Amino acid sequence: MTNIHETAVVSKESEVGTGVQIGPYAVIGPGVTIGDGTRIMSHVVIDGNTRIGRECVLFPFSSIGLQTQDLKYKGKKTYVEIGDNTTLREYVTVNSGTNEGEITKVGSDCHIMAYCHIAHACNVGNNVIMSNCATLAGDVIVEDGAIIGGLSGVHQFTRIGSLCFIGGMTKITQDCPPFMMVDGNPAAVKGINSVGMKRNNVSESAQKSLKEAYKILYRQKLSTRQALDKIRAEVAGCNELERLTAFIESSERGIVK
Repeated sequence: MTNIHETAVVSKESEVGTGVQIGPYAVIGPGVTIGDGTRIMSHVVIDGNTRIGRECVLFPFSSIGLQTQDLKYKGKKTYVEIGDNTTLREYVTVNSGTNEGEITKVGSDCHIMAYCHIAHACNVGNNVIMSNCATLAGDVIVEDGAIIGGLSGVHQFTRIGSLCFIGGMTKITQDCPPFMMVDGNPAAVKGINSVGMKRNNVSESAQKSLKEAYKILYRQKLSTRQALDKIRAEVAGCNELERLTAFIESSERGIVK
């Protein structure tokens, strides 16, 4: 049964699913869709053309779907999409896109902790964790299973690969390859994310291949192109290795070394 507190302001033009709870003083705008079973706590603001998935939890003072902070915004119709079973903690901000039709996306089963910011046109995958005060500038891509430590800042147009672990207070200005551990200012790759791979059931053979690839890429003082050629020639292939090499080859900003 849907339960909307008497002090909440919910537009008649919004769509509220079955079993949704909306707490005191929450504000839900006319373009908002809220999936079944989602809990909106007190003082949450959801506006713009925003879709919240099923069974999400939005904690007090989170602000979702409002206008981008990008000064290039010209009033075009933009969007925010939040997947299912995602938690947005206190004071999280997720801004709408900048250009016509642009979407800011956060996937399913994510845990976005207090004071995190996700800017315009970001694409955050599934099972992503952002610790307190981690911030994404515009057009950032975060792939599935990545973890971003508290107080980290990610530069616009950069990518964080799947199962990548970013240490707290890290400054990210280049792409972070999948399966790596990245830390520091300036950021540097410190090793492979062995714990994350074990938790996500990456096979031992794939972990071995990725460790060998890491040594070639980061320990042998080769250019990125030379390292990729050597990895393909000498390391046993697997899906995870292909994801790593494809990610690096498609990088436009260069990768964190």
